[in-house]
This record gives sequence, C-alpha cells and structure tokens, in this order.
Amino acid sequence: MKTRITELLGIEYPIVQGGMMWVGTADLAAAVSNAGGLGIITALSFPTPEALTQEIARCRTLTSKPFGVNVTILPAIKPPPYEEYVKAIIASGVKIIETAGRNPEPFMPAFNAVGIKVIHKCTSVRHALKAEAIGCAAVSVDGFECAGHPGEDDITNLVLIPAVAAKVKIPLLASGGIANGYQMAAALALGADGINMGTRFVATVEAPVNEKIKQAMVDADERQTALIFRTLNNTARVFKNKIAEEVLAIEAKDGATDFTELQPLVTGTRGRVAVLEEGDVDGGVWAAGMVIGLINDIPTCEVLIKRIVAEAREAVQVRMAGLMG
Repeated sequence: MKTRITELLGIEYPIVQGGMMWVGTADLAAAVSNAGGLGIITALSFPTPEALTQEIARCRTLTSKPFGVNVTILPAIKPPPYEEYVKAIIASGVKIIETAGRNPEPFMPAFNAVGIKVIHKCTSVRHALKAEAIGCAAVSVDGFECAGHPGEDDITNLVLIPAVAAKVKIPLLASGGIANGYQMAAALALGADGINMGTRFVATVEAPVNEKIKQAMVDADERQTALIFRTLNNTARVFKNKIAEEVLAIEAKDGATDFTELQPLVTGTRGRVAVLEEGDVDGGVWAAGMVIGLINDIPTCEVLIKRIVAEAREAVQVRMAGLMG
C-alpha cells in the first residue's frame, strides 16, 4: 500500500500512531512500527530529557523499523524544558518528529539542519498552511472528533480533510475519529495520504494502560466523551466520567472559570495513576475520542493494523466497486 506518507516515512502502511501522554512508550511505538505503521514515543511522558534518551535507545532494541517522537508544546504553569528535549531527540538520531500544540517554527532550523521530517498536528486549514510555509514535511489534521485538544473551530473531518487537501501540497494525515479500514479508505478518498490514530491504539495489548481502562473503552459508546476547558479556550475531549462531570459543573457556573478551581481535579499525575496503574475509570481525567464507539476489542497492534489494511482494500475493491458498477 503506497501513498506519499509511506514514501515519506519509509513505512509499509499509511498508519501512524499519534503521540499520547503516558501511553506513547517504546513498547507501543515498537509494536506499531513492527506491524508496518509508524510508532511514536511521546517525549513529555518522560520526566527528563535523559530519560527520553534512554527510552529512544530502548525502542531501538525492540524494532529496526522507523519510529518517531512527539513533542507537544502547550501552555503550562511550569513549562517543561522544551529546548532540552529537542536537543535530546536530535542527539539520539531520530529522523521523524510529530509536533503539536504551538507553532514549531522556533525549532525548525535545528530540525532541518539534521534532516528531521516534521509532521505538525493542525486543527484548521490556516494552521496547515502555516505548517507548510515553515517547512514541515507533512501535516496531521485533527478533526473535532479527536481526543485531546481539537481546537476551537469545531470542524469535523468530513469537511476538514478535503478543505486542507485542497490548499496544501505536502502530505496529509487524517487524524481523529478513525478506528478501522473503512474509515481509512474514506480518508484517502477525501484527499488524505494516510491516517493517524491515538484512541484506537490505547485499546491494544501493547498499550501500557490498565486493562480496566481498555475494557471501559470497549464497553463505551460514541456519546461517552466530554469537552472540558471550553470556558478557558483550551478545549479538551476526555472520557466522560465523574471527574469530567465535576469539571463541567464548575465551568457551567456564571462568570469566568478560574483554573485553580479545576486544577486538583485535572492534574496529570492523578490521571496517570488512575489510567496506567490503578485502572480507576473515575480516578482522573483521561483523553478519549468519539471513536470509542467503534472499539469492540483489544487486539495486538499487528492484528489491528492487518485488519485495517484488509478493510480498506475491501472498501475499495468490493464496496465501492459494487456501487460504481
């Protein structure tokens, strides 16, 4: 299966595992890469640049295939040392980086100097055009359906993908709300060159997530997500649990929301312990996309990717061929 994305990244199938806080470890990234996709380690899951360097080295012991590293730049009370993480990634010889959040332009000279291919996550046409203008090799377009931060425009992928494809010349990944090969075929038909999946890869054998959380995703439907932080203009889509409902209740009060009211509920440490270690569905906030309504099992990454490829081929060769006569 060849597209501009497979050629750009040197992978077998146009399937990328997006960066995910706490979940994007060497184990998951290597499993995705070994199955023919592109696995991605999430840099800020590791407490120091040195710890990230060790994780990159560990990933190389698990796969000989290409993999990337995600760097997400978001507003924070105590910003992490982004420059030091970038230096660690470059020194480790990684050649593919997924950036998200703020504009990666300040880091582009350093990336370009060593031939790193940058895939920037975008939630709008204007952001995709900016990413192309600053020299990104590809864009990953996040529709409103996605987990995490969908932006503030609320444009779904059925509109956003072709809108971006009509304006940019660089390869395009469809991201958000995708779990199967039928959707991949649809994304390719809309102008994408591949897909980026986050939530679907959480419900796999290799994801370092408590089994109770994975099963909660299998049991949930597409209505079981919530949009928090809307009053702060920093919208995030998370699994709809008791904590998310508490956050929504605070945000529903009259007047501006004070983040200090929300902070004890949404702290990253609380979510990490609940999701990775304890399996407490209501223990903290954790990102999940609307695609949970399409997750019905917990396969290995290899089984999942092979299934997606087979479904995409069926969509084109059987479903569409039949319709077109």
